[in-house]
Amino acid sequence: MAYLYTPWLLFTQILLQVAKYEAKVPAIIVFGDSTVDSGNNNRISTLLKNFATGVCFASAGTGYDTATSDVLNVIPLWKEVEYYKEYQNKLRAYLGKAKAKKILTEALYLISLGTNDFLENYYTIPTRQMEFTVQQFEDFLIGLSENFIREIYSLGVRKISLTGLPPMGCLPLERARNFMANHDCVQEHNNVAVEFNRKLSNMVAKLNQELPGLRILFTDKIYQLLYQIIKRPSSYGFEVAEVACCATGTFEMSYLCNENNPYTCKDANKYVFWDAFHPTDKTNKILAASVTGILRETFK
Repeated sequence: MAYLYTPWLLFTQILLQVAKYEAKVPAIIVFGDSTVDSGNNNRISTLLKNFATGVCFASAGTGYDTATSDVLNVIPLWKEVEYYKEYQNKLRAYLGKAKAKKILTEALYLISLGTNDFLENYYTIPTRQMEFTVQQFEDFLIGLSENFIREIYSLGVRKISLTGLPPMGCLPLERARNFMANHDCVQEHNNVAVEFNRKLSNMVAKLNQELPGLRILFTDKIYQLLYQIIKRPSSYGFEVAEVACCATGTFEMSYLCNENNPYTCKDANKYVFWDAFHPTDKTNKILAASVTGILRETFK
């Protein structure tokens, strides 16, 4: 989803946690959607000032399927790869081939996307539903994910942290649409997320075994923990999980989420979700902390 501001700071939190524990990675490079987008849809040509220590190519609203990025006219995944190739060339020019190669090989690559493929594409636009059953669409996306990883592997990528789908049926946006079931979680969509994550895990295991030197970390901890937080918010210090802090907490995102909206909550720390699609900073800190240890152990 293309937003001016998205408070899903999972990338930032992991970045800070990895730095805190001194993980032995010289740079962090990011591909994905709004779960890790630092603002590229607003400033597409921008590179981080200290680009030798990392860069984010993520684009809110994108997915594995190019048709997903077409929905909101955002940067497709293949274009993120093109930007990465340009980044490699700039890094070589800046540091020299040998040092650039070492950084690119030892860097940690964060990949987070897939939710938009279902919520903004498959379940919203009829084209893919006419081509695929939901199980076939899962397999289609898994194939695209594998092709993407193989491509960046051919470019020298060796350390990858891959995030699967969250319990997308419990996002405020989906609950708002589920009025026939009293705005409960859409269990069908959660089941799809679980099945997709299982297939993604199997694909990761295959590539880890098949491609020399490749280490991909995949964990479904984010799904499990976020689902627990949503179902038992008070256990994690929250008061509200059904709706978001922003505006009415049901459909609003981006421009509608600011202090000028009279309906926006006064204390976001009481809410699991900031807007209809993204968790609050407090939630992200909990999620990031849950994967820091395994990240550190895998890529030490």
